[in-house]
Amino acid sequence: MLPEIDARPHHDGSPLYVSTQEPALGDAVRVRLRVPHRYGHVAGVKTRSNPNHEPRFTPAVIVHHDDDASWWEAELLIENPIHGYRFIITRASGETHFLSQAGLSDIETRDDDDFRLVTFAPPPAWGAEAVMYQVFPDRFARSSAADGRDLPEWAEPAEWHDEPIYQGPSTPRQFYGGDLDGITQHLDHLERLGATVLYLTPVFPGRSNHRYDAHSFDQVDPLLGGDEALVRLVEAAHARGIKVMGDLTLNHSGDAHEWFVAARASADAPERAFYYLDDDGGYVSWLGVESLPKLNWASDELRRRFIDGPDSVVGRWLQQPYGLDGWRIDVANMTGRLDDHDLNAEVRQLTQATMRSVNPDTLLLAESTNDAQSDMQGDGWHGAMTYVSFTRPVWAWLSEPGPISWFFGLPYPVMPQYTGHQVADANTRFTAAMPWRSRLNSMNALDTHDTSRFVTRARPGAVPVALGLSLSLPGIPVVFAGDEFGFTGENGEHSRTPIPWDRLDDYAPTIDLYADHLRLRREHPALGTGSLRWLHVGDDALVFVRELADETVLVLAARDDADIALDGIDAGAAVRLIGDGELAVDARGETVADGTRQTGPAARIRSTGMSFTAWALPGIDAPAFPGHGVPAAADSPQWSVVSRSDA
Repeated sequence: MLPEIDARPHHDGSPLYVSTQEPALGDAVRVRLRVPHRYGHVAGVKTRSNPNHEPRFTPAVIVHHDDDASWWEAELLIENPIHGYRFIITRASGETHFLSQAGLSDIETRDDDDFRLVTFAPPPAWGAEAVMYQVFPDRFARSSAADGRDLPEWAEPAEWHDEPIYQGPSTPRQFYGGDLDGITQHLDHLERLGATVLYLTPVFPGRSNHRYDAHSFDQVDPLLGGDEALVRLVEAAHARGIKVMGDLTLNHSGDAHEWFVAARASADAPERAFYYLDDDGGYVSWLGVESLPKLNWASDELRRRFIDGPDSVVGRWLQQPYGLDGWRIDVANMTGRLDDHDLNAEVRQLTQATMRSVNPDTLLLAESTNDAQSDMQGDGWHGAMTYVSFTRPVWAWLSEPGPISWFFGLPYPVMPQYTGHQVADANTRFTAAMPWRSRLNSMNALDTHDTSRFVTRARPGAVPVALGLSLSLPGIPVVFAGDEFGFTGENGEHSRTPIPWDRLDDYAPTIDLYADHLRLRREHPALGTGSLRWLHVGDDALVFVRELADETVLVLAARDDADIALDGIDAGAAVRLIGDGELAVDARGETVADGTRQTGPAARIRSTGMSFTAWALPGIDAPAFPGHGVPAAADSPQWSVVSRSDA
């Protein structure tokens, strides 16, 4: 039987456990395993790597003891761009356990679940520390210039306080007239919330309010103020320390796009190879939506114009005078894929290469509506906008039961009801095959412009708990504009509510709640890049720590009353950061199996009802790694091959 979760050995890709976050081929990288004394006596530890798909075993040695755990260390030679490894732990009883990113197991684990060290160019450092604010430009704010613009034939004008039309043909046509200068005028609101990244849904001209049906990638929509308005917005945001990310669709264009028009006009046009066109005028489109013809990435000319090099669409908007700080790629999971064609890897790798050549400090994120792990190996997309590891499990844990008309496009007639065990399991399962840094740069969104609003179905008091999980679990917390106002929405279109700037004071308590929580992410680096170690997983409460050498943050997320005993937590040294939970010293102590060592200070967490509470604690007492990529010191474990007979 496996031990309780807080007594299990732990490893992840964070700086406490891996000597470098940016390994190169040929590097000697040190990896550590934390073994709690409550786990029992350990006879030996080895790592099992799989370079060139041939297992290799490396012995580990103890390099540190503290009151709670022993730390084992081994050295790995990085031989492949994706170097997978796991730990094999032999207990004094003779029992063998395997530790991979999927967790502790008493049977052999899959290669797909191995921890991963990747040698691809790393994401920018600011990604893992970001707080993201998403804006749907038509609905955020209007500048005075918006009143003087002529509207195109597709637009059906609406008053700013009108209810969004979320069903029927007018849904993509309803036009409120928000623009980029309107966003610039309200950047103080983003500062108030503590946002460090502004993510804009598309700004290129289209024939809809969402603009995912672009008819050009060469200009900013004049209805948004044109190219100059984007320059003004980016400059103003940068002056406040806020990054700006654009939204680009590599899977399709609009049917009015100049490329598609040229492709249909002549069989000899080079643009004809950009799409899946047949001789009768038929074409493949995104999910059969005729206004969104699918791009064919077998075309070298399409690659040259769109993603390859500084003069491409991808490269141009990252350069001055525009200076975008990255791209979120729409429908990334389908991009380059159709039937027996799969060019997704080539597209994402070339896109990232172009971005690095123009500005290596830019971030590339990918939308995925399902399991994104196979695409998230660090070779292209830096992280995922995925709903399976965070959004859907949190909804299923914190939403009211009952019939539903929409649940992320899944055919559920009623709201799923998860336990905390299922939330933790989903978060682990759908990130187990990702490198650690891909996980840190993936988006923890409660909702987006494509979903219902979380609060629409949330249990009373659930918002602080859900928001707290978004900022404290590994990944980038995302606020969709309007969340901080408590807006509801039955589906994505209904959620695109204009912001009531003339009634800002009416929403001050909710805005302040968001600001108070999000500041934790800015003020406590452990919540961005620290390790994640689960201490308690129950039906109604989750407890974990995010840890760095100089800081620990203890987190409680509960949907009902909680009374939880913890070992190895010094309650006397804790400082409460937010929430109403109580952390007190618990006089009980436990003696480990060998009878010679007690656990560290014991503590007890108590809370009533819904609660998100966080405490600051001292960092981890473990020796710093020496420089990576250099020969090990004489008393450090040496890289070696263990023969099959010895393994």
